[in-house]
Amino acid sequence: MTRRLAEVAKKVGVSEATVSRVLNGKPGVSETTRETVLTALDVLGYERPTQLRGDRGRLVGLVLPELQNPIFPAFAEIVGGALAQQGFTAVLCTRTVGGVSESDYVDLLLQQHVSGIVFAGGQYAQGDAPHDHYERVLDRKLPAVLVNAAVEHLGFPQVSCDDAAAAEMALSHLFALGHRRIGMLLGAPDHEPSRLKLAAYRAFAEANDLELPADHVEHTMFSVEGGHAGAARLIKAGVTGVICASDVLALGAIRAARRAGLAVPEDFSVIGYDDSALMNCIDPPLTTVRQPIDAMGRAAVELLVAQIDAAIVPANELLFEPELVVRSSTAPAPRSVRQGSAGSPSLPAGRSASASSASSVTPGSSAAGSAPRRPAARAE
Repeated sequence: MTRRLAEVAKKVGVSEATVSRVLNGKPGVSETTRETVLTALDVLGYERPTQLRGDRGRLVGLVLPELQNPIFPAFAEIVGGALAQQGFTAVLCTRTVGGVSESDYVDLLLQQHVSGIVFAGGQYAQGDAPHDHYERVLDRKLPAVLVNAAVEHLGFPQVSCDDAAAAEMALSHLFALGHRRIGMLLGAPDHEPSRLKLAAYRAFAEANDLELPADHVEHTMFSVEGGHAGAARLIKAGVTGVICASDVLALGAIRAARRAGLAVPEDFSVIGYDDSALMNCIDPPLTTVRQPIDAMGRAAVELLVAQIDAAIVPANELLFEPELVVRSSTAPAPRSVRQGSAGSPSLPAGRSASASSASSVTPGSSAAGSAPRRPAARAE
């Protein structure tokens, strides 16, 4: 700070006290001197204080991985509306294959002197992805919030849906319907939300004496095509129901089942994740686990604005409970493959019955509450 004051003062030809008054918005400085000091600040490459950035300081970056998955446009609408209520404008940054990277967007947003950044579905969720651009955000002390599970030790506040609870809800539902050969369709092995869901599956299988062969878990791309390819392999492995890490994957799974000559849900049950737009309008309407994105989006904005207002916001994870939405893509397992009774499942140690219940909810019901969790490091 002292070095910055000295450099700007020398550049402009005024005292360090004058520069300090400008940077802190204090009176007693002419408008001409004030503008000269701010211009010198820009020329020397120093960041203006948030309150002195003008219109650019009311911008907030919203970095998303794509817009083809309907959950992301819905989230963008919620965050954009919540930011507008706080007097900010969202700058939408969407990654594309072979296009602008997340790192490039961070550099662009830093150049535009935005007041903060909300990341959703970013590289922070991938253990093997580069994370250098997050370090640049931290070094600049720029307010930022991550949405959904991240790898350890990145140092940002997080707003997440409980992936373990989501997996347990879906597993409990299929188990209660008599399914014992349950497949799981996930993202890449280094994808943190997928890793948490798989860990919950393993704990559930152990608690309920279920076999979990390696060919009952498929890692694939988050696309309809990826869901189709992965589900086709699960069908060949003999599973009677599949739990998908997104609704888009579930659409691919339904297509794979029909291509294999199976009826959904009579021969093959499918559960999605997100409860994104129009999932109640497909054939059959999709049973899915709903993320409370409205509550999560508003919480992310509140955490970001608190940082912008210089409040101390710990790098903790705010964890939101998902909801199981039972529709028509799940049914009792075919009689020819049922094993044992369809009784109540045993829950993994440390999980409550309420967190893993398979009771249905109707679309439009209120989102479950949130709870603070330990700091960014997650040790499931």
